[in-house]
Amino acid sequence: MTARISPYLNFRTEARAAMEFYGEVFGAEPTFSTFDEYGMAQDTADAGKIMHSQLELPAGGGVLMASDTPAGMPVPGESSASVALFGGPQDAEALRAVFARLSEGGTPGVPMEVAPWGDEFGMCTDRFGVGWMVNVADPGQG
Repeated sequence: MTARISPYLNFRTEARAAMEFYGEVFGAEPTFSTFDEYGMAQDTADAGKIMHSQLELPAGGGVLMASDTPAGMPVPGESSASVALFGGPQDAEALRAVFARLSEGGTPGVPMEVAPWGDEFGMCTDRFGVGWMVNVADPGQG
């Protein structure tokens, strides 16, 4: 099977700001399509909203996608889902830096520290309300 799975984040109106922030954090350039570009804005309030955005993480690290919610649809509710970001000891410095940036202006959860299973692990909710779990596998081996 060659299928892939990627997080798709839903916002009321913050998709552009969130994806631009994630682009800065991960060093990549997001792409954006608005509802009006594709004739899908059924309400004038939706014209500039993001219908789809995509951020390809460097070095094949995955794809993060997001969109805004049209005015006629319910606002996305809270979810227990989080975005998991993980790598090995060779990624430790970069993962710690990403965790620090994602934490800025957000809600702290678990600071980056060695967890009971031996990996370095941290959790936070970023300024856009998205939960993140960052794991560095076996940091003592790097």
